[in-house]
Amino acid sequence: MTRTTPGSGTALVLGATSDIGRAIARALAQAGWQLQLAARDSERLQREAADIGTRSAAPVQTLVFDALAPAADADWLATLAPLPDLAVCVIGLLGDQQQSERDAEAAARVMRSSYEAPALLLGALAARFAERGSGVLVGVSSVAGERGRASNYVYGSAKAGFTAYLSGLRARLATTGVHVVTVKPGFVRTRMTEGMALPRALTATPEAVGKAVERAVRKRQDVVFVLPIWRLIMLAIRHLPERLFKRVRL
Repeated sequence: MTRTTPGSGTALVLGATSDIGRAIARALAQAGWQLQLAARDSERLQREAADIGTRSAAPVQTLVFDALAPAADADWLATLAPLPDLAVCVIGLLGDQQQSERDAEAAARVMRSSYEAPALLLGALAARFAERGSGVLVGVSSVAGERGRASNYVYGSAKAGFTAYLSGLRARLATTGVHVVTVKPGFVRTRMTEGMALPRALTATPEAVGKAVERAVRKRQDVVFVLPIWRLIMLAIRHLPERLFKRVRL
């Protein structure tokens, strides 16, 4: 059984053209990883690959891929050459809570994007990694999954499912040589949160998330809160009695 040496292999970033995905790819490239960047938009993928090539000497392969398309299954993963040593999944969709309450299709898209698609992709990769006996899987989840809140419970429920899936996957693979990391960024200043009034002390940058992911892979961490304060905040929120929690505007 072999173990991946951080920075010495190939890293697949799923959702590589998002702000967080780009930052993670850049942090991994700087740490010496060769990259496979996967996303829907071919032009943006090419621009990102060129930018990383300019910033570092890391080889970059681009893969056009839509996680919600019918072809987004294990067959696509079989085309990866080489099979990556590290896979980071940043796929997700915040959506709009009020729209999700009115429109079942909108709610389903948030749930599929933030739980079903990422979980199935990492599960398919897990099978290949376990067969090989090595690898690291990273799922970018959210503190929103810690407890259902009135302001974003559709997204939060999907992330709760993803967090639970990653936890179970980590336990199942613990003796196989495959390590699973759960990353919970909290608020991040990105295009997805543009226009929101985010508290500065609780808001990370995409670059901070990228560094946290690279560090978590290198140190083989299990669950990572990008800003440590979120661990304390979520501890308090999880322990609020339900009769009080439902009265709090969060």
